[in-house]
Amino acid sequence: MSKLPGNAGVSLLGDKSLDFYRDPVCFYRQRIDKHQGRLFQCRLLNRPTAFICSVQGMRELLCEKSGVFLKDPTDLMTNMYGDTIVTTNGEEACLLRLSLHSLFTGACLESWNDYITSVCERCLKDLSVNGQPECVYSVFKCLGTELVLGLFLNVRAEEQPELFQEITDLCTQHWHGLISAPVNVKIPLWSSGFCTALEARDKLMEIIKDKLQNDTHGFVGSLGSLPLPDSNSASQHLLLFISALIPKALASLLTSFTLVLSGNEQEEVRRQAMSDTGYLHNVLLEVQRLWPPFIGGRRIADQDTTLLGFNVPKGHGAVYISHAIHRDPEVFQQPEKFLPERWSGRNKGQEHFLCSFGNGPRNCIGTKLTDVFFK
Repeated sequence: MSKLPGNAGVSLLGDKSLDFYRDPVCFYRQRIDKHQGRLFQCRLLNRPTAFICSVQGMRELLCEKSGVFLKDPTDLMTNMYGDTIVTTNGEEACLLRLSLHSLFTGACLESWNDYITSVCERCLKDLSVNGQPECVYSVFKCLGTELVLGLFLNVRAEEQPELFQEITDLCTQHWHGLISAPVNVKIPLWSSGFCTALEARDKLMEIIKDKLQNDTHGFVGSLGSLPLPDSNSASQHLLLFISALIPKALASLLTSFTLVLSGNEQEEVRRQAMSDTGYLHNVLLEVQRLWPPFIGGRRIADQDTTLLGFNVPKGHGAVYISHAIHRDPEVFQQPEKFLPERWSGRNKGQEHFLCSFGNGPRNCIGTKLTDVFFK
């Protein structure tokens, strides 16, 4: 087996984390050109890391070797959300998925349709009639927040406006602190972003635990009755599900959808998407392909293994980059072009080659709910 292309550098001095997170697209494109391949290594978060930019590599990582490449137990997501379906590994992750699966499928999913429709109609009705420029990202983020808090926590903006706003503000503080430097510092008149995030998390957990104890209806009531591993599991999952991360992802994709379908030249595309649900589905797939809301994901090799025939030693990281994978020319012809018809042609039935919300046995458990939101 061959050594991974590229150089992992030396500890600390060779770390490329700042370069990657500053501009991940430029980062991967430069290295694909340099190494003439869609797999290379660099040092990320001070760990030698394989960067995967192809569909084949992504599928090997997330599907074929999902039991070899594991979630990092020291990741910040674990510190901020605890042991959840997103952060655990092995049998615990499988049991959590089995327990939660029923809440995101079948009758539960269907029962949310009326609420989702009513919120969308109320939040979006003014966009088409006021005739003034709007920041659609902000509109869609507010929409996503209202959907998430209403569905998962039974907190409706119209019925409990003060509590709704309090939770919204706390979720924003929690998320912004999560992506700041992980330094827990508090002095008079100033707190670090991470410290503020921890305080916001504690306040959110108080609200969530009160809901779990006193609310027996809807998602929160069903979650509280599930056979979860311990007494904190339900509250930790609710914290994850109401995270500001979800409204941001929804807003990102809906904004991309709006922008790509705007203008007179897209009038026929808009008309067809409105009249043909199959074509609308293809448009949404193409939006996800070109503008995924997340950079990708990260795993750690639990043993010596390989990726695409290259050696990956135990302890090495592996990062899949959605933006790059979705532009793999081996799978997607004319990868930079917006072509919804590709999903009824050459790429028909290949939705599993996308990784906007993960892939394989550890993909996002709320994928079906996300489809309902979009449509």
